[in-house]
Amino acid sequence: MGAAAVDKATAPIDGPVPSPQPSSGGRGGNATALREIVAALRESRGFAHKRDISDIVAALGQSLPGGGADLAQAVPVGDDCAAIPDGHGGYLLFAIEGLVEDFIERMPWFAGYSSVMVNVSDIYAMGGRPTAVVDAMWSVGMQPADQMLKGMAEASAKYGVPIVGGHSNNRSARPQLAVAILGHAKKLLTSFAARPGDLLVMAVDLRGAYQEPFPYWNASTTAHGARLRADLELLPELAEAGLCDAAKDISMAGAIGTSLMLLECSKVGATIDLDAIPRPEGVPMLRWLTSFPSFGFVLSVRPEKLGAVLTRFAARDIACNVVGDVNDTRTLVLRQGEERALLWDLKQDAFICDPLEGQVSHA
Repeated sequence: MGAAAVDKATAPIDGPVPSPQPSSGGRGGNATALREIVAALRESRGFAHKRDISDIVAALGQSLPGGGADLAQAVPVGDDCAAIPDGHGGYLLFAIEGLVEDFIERMPWFAGYSSVMVNVSDIYAMGGRPTAVVDAMWSVGMQPADQMLKGMAEASAKYGVPIVGGHSNNRSARPQLAVAILGHAKKLLTSFAARPGDLLVMAVDLRGAYQEPFPYWNASTTAHGARLRADLELLPELAEAGLCDAAKDISMAGAIGTSLMLLECSKVGATIDLDAIPRPEGVPMLRWLTSFPSFGFVLSVRPEKLGAVLTRFAARDIACNVVGDVNDTRTLVLRQGEERALLWDLKQDAFICDPLEGQVSHA
């Protein structure tokens, strides 16, 4: 993977958005045909936002003296954070998240809370621990700036990550919010290390509820901060114990889209069993696949390490299952019961890569 891996040096606006309406009922039902799930995922807003990334990176690469090669040589792009060698065997982690405007306008407190929380998740997804955050906020006076700041302060306290500065403008025509984070990792979890023969594992905190009407599974705001921090500590512990080296946090692309980004960065493929994905009781399959959980990770695990990984998540009451196997096909196939359907062929159609340069973009 080179010296380090980068994700969000120039992150697009991203955040919880209204979810598509599923056409089927609850757990165990198969009224939504697999082909309909495939079509809905490919057309989802989460997938569209991720596909937009390649345009941003292509434009940035074209502006550099050496083109896209300069960007790739500086730090390979595709992870949840920029990972910059610290000169002592570890890595500085640096990331940013922006939130979509409709989310801020309808739920300013929760938008502020989420802006810190999702950045914290990105740091842990890389095997790191967060150090501090800064924010850039635009508002019409103190409304909704006041509520956004209250949400950020609550998340800062719960996750033990201080807000150390930022930028503000209270004379904006509309509210906007972006938050950046700094962290550190002793050993990396990365999107570039999945290998054929690995097992795809998903770990999700199901102890929550939807923050309606958005597709956000909130297992954070009602939990104790000590528990949230201990749950997230599992990720750097796995990295430092040598139990896993490939992971990604589940983003607005959902469980399947996030898996696809991991596979693309690692130049591999997989078959995923939808029925094996940890899912809350009663939540329709399609809605869950387009949801953004407050604690959700995809890991690519060597078979001999699987037992130890599952045991650690189980000890924290985190739902964790093997959902598929990694292969060398560079395709993502979905399975449900006896049905199979091709979701994506990365040999023919890039997802977050620049199709002209082959440059993996920030995810």
